[in-house]
Amino acid sequence: MNRRDADHESTAETPDLAALAALLADRTRAAICIALLDGGSWSAGELAEYAAVARSTTTEHLNLLVAGGLLTEERQGRRRYVRLAGPDTAETLENLAGLAPYRQVPVRSLVEANHRRALHHARTCYDHIAGALGVAIAETMTERGLLVREYGLMLTRDGASWLADLGIPDAGPSAAHRAHVRTCLDWTVRRQHLSGAVGAALCRHALDQRWIVKVASTRIITVTEAGRAAFRHLGLAESALSPSLTLVPPGV
Repeated sequence: MNRRDADHESTAETPDLAALAALLADRTRAAICIALLDGGSWSAGELAEYAAVARSTTTEHLNLLVAGGLLTEERQGRRRYVRLAGPDTAETLENLAGLAPYRQVPVRSLVEANHRRALHHARTCYDHIAGALGVAIAETMTERGLLVREYGLMLTRDGASWLADLGIPDAGPSAAHRAHVRTCLDWTVRRQHLSGAVGAALCRHALDQRWIVKVASTRIITVTEAGRAAFRHLGLAESALSPSLTLVPPGV
């Protein structure tokens, strides 16, 4: 390169997908990110116990995830808490999980089998409803004309009226310019569930009205009797409102 070429040399930014992939290539870091899909803040000690690794190892992983922009942190005295960087991060992780190949993991007890069954049926994905229940809501809203698939998924006039009738306040884009309606590829059934501002507003309303309740210390949600009535009114089939039959693990 001659001097004239060197004088005109410059740099430009381009997405480093490989760097993001490297962050998630470690199974402990991936497990930490999946745990944080509950939308809460976790301490390093809690995540170390969840991932079954040493506290010092967890700290190293958290430092990488924070530096890589997947997590944010806050300090309360000597305690350090981390959470996902935002809803876009959560939706990206759920979509990646939907594309990822399955791997076999041992299920050693009936309790664990029931936990997995409930997680697959209904859970929160950061701030919206996921699992088979979330997929059923999105598909039923589309069948009823409340959502329409044209250039992506859109809320129709009937859909906006339905939300207003439920008493859900303005579910438009947030001040952070969050998408009005988005979908996540649900890893449970490899179909789409509803996210974005509308999905978050619907989940918040369902929690406030106790249509659904969170199971302590998990992302699992269960449908209450009031919720069953509300979701039946939306048009969900009875089979979408309860987990499938328990799979009894080998040896039990």
